[in-house]
Amino acid sequence: MSRPQGYIEGDAPASQHRSGSNGGSKVRSERVALLVVSALLAAAVIVICRLSLDNMYTKQSFQTLREEHEAVKRNLTDDSCTKCEYGWEQDGRQCYYFSINRSTWSESRDECRQKGGDLVQIDSREEQTFLELKLREKMNFDEDKFWIGLTDSEKEGTWLWVDGSPLNESLTFWNGSEPDNWTERDPDGEDCVRMGEKPGAPDLNCWFDEPCKVPHRSICEKPAETGHFTLQCVGNVV
Repeated sequence: MSRPQGYIEGDAPASQHRSGSNGGSKVRSERVALLVVSALLAAAVIVICRLSLDNMYTKQSFQTLREEHEAVKRNLTDDSCTKCEYGWEQDGRQCYYFSINRSTWSESRDECRQKGGDLVQIDSREEQTFLELKLREKMNFDEDKFWIGLTDSEKEGTWLWVDGSPLNESLTFWNGSEPDNWTERDPDGEDCVRMGEKPGAPDLNCWFDEPCKVPHRSICEKPAETGHFTLQCVGNVV
């Protein structure tokens, strides 16, 4: 059988060349697509890992912040941080109000209670020292003394503080022969205590018994407020 003119033995038909060329292009396209998909998968894995790490760091940071917040809350509610209201003066963890009103002992106590406290109860030599020095500044004349929360109105000679506790006889600051329960001015005697010496008192002894009806200024006392004053109460801790 005769071959077509121009046919050279060993040459493939043109259609076969085109078919081979198309097959190679298809393989290359598949490889490129596979590489693209692989790159996208790798990028996705990297993003997921990065997000996981960021999430872990965020959780750690949140936990750290929460622990710091709890620590701050504990510090704020600790009684080492204290503050007094405006008009009150602080010594340690106590607040004192030096009233300018001159009233009877009972009226003075009512005023203190209305302010959330009571007439002062002196529990230590340090507290007596603080008050004695303050009164030197605040007294305008020798008899400008201040009521404190001590009375023997229930039973003569049995001195009680306003909370009902008895006076500690080893911690008293009577001036001279006080208390003397002098009755010449008032037949009921002297059943309440005032304190203060304008020029200062030897060994802090500036307590005087006095008729409870005589008007005097007074010292109120109440505990300092605690917590939420970190920036304001630095230096008040004792």
